[in-house]
Amino acid sequence: MKLSEIVKGIEEIKLVNPLDVEVSSIAYDSHKVTKDGMFIAIAGFKEDGHQYVMEAIQNGARVVVVEEGHIDVSQIPSDVVVVTATDTRLVMPQMACNFYEHPSRELKVVGVTGTKGKTTTSYMIKSILEHAGKKVGLIGTIAYFDGENWIDSERTSPESVDIQRLLRAMVNHGVNVAVLEVSAHSLSLHRVDGISFDIGIFTNLSQDHMDFYQSFEEYFNAKAKLFAMCKEGFVNSDDMYARKIMNIASCPMTTYGVDNNPYVSARDIIITNSYADFKMPFNKIIERIKVPIPGRFTVYNSLAAICAAIKLGAGVEDVLEGLATVKVPGRSEVVPCTRNYTILIDYAHTPDSLENILRATKSYTKGKVICVFGCGGDRDKIKRPMMGEIAGKIAGYTIITSDNPRSENPEEICKEIEEGIKNTKGKYRVIVDRRKAIEHAIRKAEKGDLILIAGKGHETYQEINGEKIPFDDRVVVQESLLKIPPAKEKKIYTW
Repeated sequence: MKLSEIVKGIEEIKLVNPLDVEVSSIAYDSHKVTKDGMFIAIAGFKEDGHQYVMEAIQNGARVVVVEEGHIDVSQIPSDVVVVTATDTRLVMPQMACNFYEHPSRELKVVGVTGTKGKTTTSYMIKSILEHAGKKVGLIGTIAYFDGENWIDSERTSPESVDIQRLLRAMVNHGVNVAVLEVSAHSLSLHRVDGISFDIGIFTNLSQDHMDFYQSFEEYFNAKAKLFAMCKEGFVNSDDMYARKIMNIASCPMTTYGVDNNPYVSARDIIITNSYADFKMPFNKIIERIKVPIPGRFTVYNSLAAICAAIKLGAGVEDVLEGLATVKVPGRSEVVPCTRNYTILIDYAHTPDSLENILRATKSYTKGKVICVFGCGGDRDKIKRPMMGEIAGKIAGYTIITSDNPRSENPEEICKEIEEGIKNTKGKYRVIVDRRKAIEHAIRKAEKGDLILIAGKGHETYQEINGEKIPFDDRVVVQESLLKIPPAKEKKIYTW
């Protein structure tokens, strides 16, 4: 594609040597630059892409996009076209949209935002629509699916160039609907700029990413941006920020929920340790819906998915079958176990999400809830003692362990969590080694108990000092069950 087509309509740039060259690809990683490609230098939080401009040129870049004042453009070879901008993050999505010819305009696009529930809601929408005969693409925390290929995700919302490339692949593979988890970071960092969202969904809002945002208000404002970008929105009316979202949204908004007189509602809710069950009306006919994901939050995620799916052409039978068969890795995932207790794996990694799943599991568990969790390193430190206190107040027994310590000392992270649990009367133990912590939970479990292993969910690794070491909670549980014999049931004698 000609450079003039890639920069068309972008006012925030200046061409230092305006040659209208042919561009073969766009990349923000110098290692991914191809011959006659374009390299966009991003001033990142850990590294500055301007340091790799010369490397990108050596790898074949014909065009480089840089921020004014970040590099001496006179040092760049004269046969390389230089484009300058005040903010390369701002112009990158515009260039990506032009290069990939605005693929979102050829799809129906659903954006799901909120602190919790994005992944589960996305998978539910996908499952329902597939039962309706639609081909559905997915971009989210667990993986990206372009209609033909599953790709492991590195973050919930990739950079704009990657998103546009994925959307174009979806179009090429005959996808009808693209479902995107839209993180606060993606909205703040312009990763989803230029996407034509048909539907936006707001699940809920609670504390998260306080290592990135200066205030909770700033975090809220980031999430709210989605509803200035979509044609129609659906909002959880039972969340305390629902009204605020609705007041500032620039698109029509419809409510769903349970308690606050929503437009789309659920009733007669039943929660067990293996499913959620509820009733809702479809054209004056009451249908009972069963979803194999335990927890009250499943009802909310289901309602959000139903709203979007019905809007996109799904029928009642599609909803019933799609939700009955949905599978979401690491989200209230029941691990197969022949013992007389339940083992659940969940991604809960914020104070609110941990509290919600602990209260949910406690409400339907006959025995005690054994909670195994840790906190990630190089992330929001404020939440560590908060989560410790939550576990201490709700769980019957807590095992504090390592999560993804990254560059931090896992023992220090555990100590910070422990400071919170000390404020409670909760029973607990610190076992930094996550495998040993899971094994300890299995040894402690008795008939009717539930083991909740929280924090990592679908992840298949532990990130330690820049290295991803294979570690899958589900695999470790199965290995531990084989290793540890079942505890003998206590006999009760009556005289």
